[in-house]
Amino acid sequence: MARKKIKMSAVSDINVTPMVDVMLVLLIIFMVITPLLSKGVSVDMVKTRNPITMEAADKEDAIVVAVTRDGKTFLGSDPVVMDALAGKVKDLLLNRVDKMVYIKADARARYEKVTEAVDSLRGAGVDQVGLLTEKIKDPRAAAQEGI
Repeated sequence: MARKKIKMSAVSDINVTPMVDVMLVLLIIFMVITPLLSKGVSVDMVKTRNPITMEAADKEDAIVVAVTRDGKTFLGSDPVVMDALAGKVKDLLLNRVDKMVYIKADARARYEKVTEAVDSLRGAGVDQVGLLTEKIKDPRAAAQEGI
């Protein structure tokens, strides 16, 4: 009996299935983690032409009070009653040198609610209150700057 030798040739097709599997797993991981990275409550902040950049508001230990459109107040991402805001902020500022608190208010929030939050923070012994705003994206200004 004679045996025939069969030549084995290399497969030149690219197998993309493992790559697609890895990419889908990465996509799912990013979809799950991204909402957890946002700090506090999302509000539609007031837009200004010349905002002052406050990098310290993005720090992990920054104290941010949010006032939503419907008048609810949040300390970080936890809802808080306006009467309890001063006590909670006072506890957070207990051993801090920098007594700066940032207010992130919705553009359509009632002015009364924002002033109540500021008054409550002043009662808690806050030295400085920073009002967070966004820069207006003006297409005319961008064209003048050459962007």
